[in-house]
Amino acid sequence: MKSNQPILLVEDDDVDILSIERAFKELNVSNPLIIRNNGEEALEYLNELDDEFPAFILLDLNMPRLSGLEFLKTYKAIDKVKWIPAIVLTTSANHRDVCEAYGNQAAGYIIKPLNFEDFKKALKEIIDYWSRCEYPDFE
Repeated sequence: MKSNQPILLVEDDDVDILSIERAFKELNVSNPLIIRNNGEEALEYLNELDDEFPAFILLDLNMPRLSGLEFLKTYKAIDKVKWIPAIVLTTSANHRDVCEAYGNQAAGYIIKPLNFEDFKKALKEIIDYWSRCEYPDFE
């Protein structure tokens, strides 16, 4: 993951957005954070991309207009962006949600920790992992 590659956050909860922004700041994550508040807005963003694709997507499930699972299923059918990994970051521990997320090619499924330090640690592990991965070169 290049340090200038954006990270797409698909999240409708303002408190969670602020927590992620705070954690990224404390972790010295320099990647721009692109925030979309629901699956429809995130699809619009992805469909408009010609370059500067996100390194990965952090995806909540429970959102208005287009849920995280519906978003996942839809964007994985779009050739130019289907390769972007999506990590589900949600409060849902529902087995059905976990199965459906992985069935629609989620790269991971993490239940949001309630404690900020644990939340920050989970985000650090995500960043560390994806920083070590190789990405396709579409330039």
